[in-house]
Amino acid sequence: MTHKGVGQWDVSGILLLDKPAGMTSNRALQAVKRLFNARKAGHTGSLDPLATGLLVICLGEATKVSGYLLEADKHYRTTCRLGVKTTTADADGDIIESRPVGPYSATSIQRVLQSFCGRIAQIPPMYSAVKHEGQRLYKLARAGMEVAREPREVIIHKLELVQRSEDTWVLDIKCSKGTYVRTLIEDIGEAMGYGAHVTGLRRLGVAPFEAPEMIDLDGLARYARQGPEALARRLLPIDSALAGWPSVCVDEASVFYLKAGQAVQIPGAPTQGKARLYDQYRKFIGLGRVLDDGRVAPERIIRIRS
Repeated sequence: MTHKGVGQWDVSGILLLDKPAGMTSNRALQAVKRLFNARKAGHTGSLDPLATGLLVICLGEATKVSGYLLEADKHYRTTCRLGVKTTTADADGDIIESRPVGPYSATSIQRVLQSFCGRIAQIPPMYSAVKHEGQRLYKLARAGMEVAREPREVIIHKLELVQRSEDTWVLDIKCSKGTYVRTLIEDIGEAMGYGAHVTGLRRLGVAPFEAPEMIDLDGLARYARQGPEALARRLLPIDSALAGWPSVCVDEASVFYLKAGQAVQIPGAPTQGKARLYDQYRKFIGLGRVLDDGRVAPERIIRIRS
């Protein structure tokens, strides 16, 4: 974090925020941005207001890697109620249908859950941020409109029942980007014959951050009162978002050309795909893309003043 003058700091890094219930992801983002007095900030995938848990926030130069986290797998713990459907498929919506929940077996639960594992098609809910002819679906829904939506393929890597009573289940879900948990629960409820809606949702992980230590807004505010350096200690380095990617070290001359936007030949670089780039001092300088001729071209260069 570099000092920019009275009251100003040039901050870059990744914050793992524990978003509270009842707050939109954008409102949480703006609260973090104010606490850090950051010039740039973005999050890597919205959570519904009802939901809590991991909201990965990228500050400053870290916004250059936020798009890669949008593509990442997610991990959720959700509570759902059988027998009741709502307009939004969660507890924030109005009840539109109720059915008595009759007896069912553990075998029937497993059969239904197994049918939703792997690649499945989902129709985005009307109460979502997907756009239709330039309008957000949730705005159309609030106006009482419903429009046709194209199904989208998602992947459910894990779907495990961890607790249940007669009409309430707690599920552990690991899934690909773009998965609507509300839609998944509603579809599972229909497959059971009773309907269902989400009553609680917590995001536990966003790859590569699996079950990480998070901080809530109250805790962050306490650090803010101690000063910018205390806040900075809560940030993770930018390259932590890319753990597991191949990495290569680049000599001084190649660093110069990469920062000038030119592709270079790097011994030991991967033969395809992307890689993390580090200078001779092991300082992260950005992301490279391997070209067909084997050279590495700069894709995202990180510019942080020392």
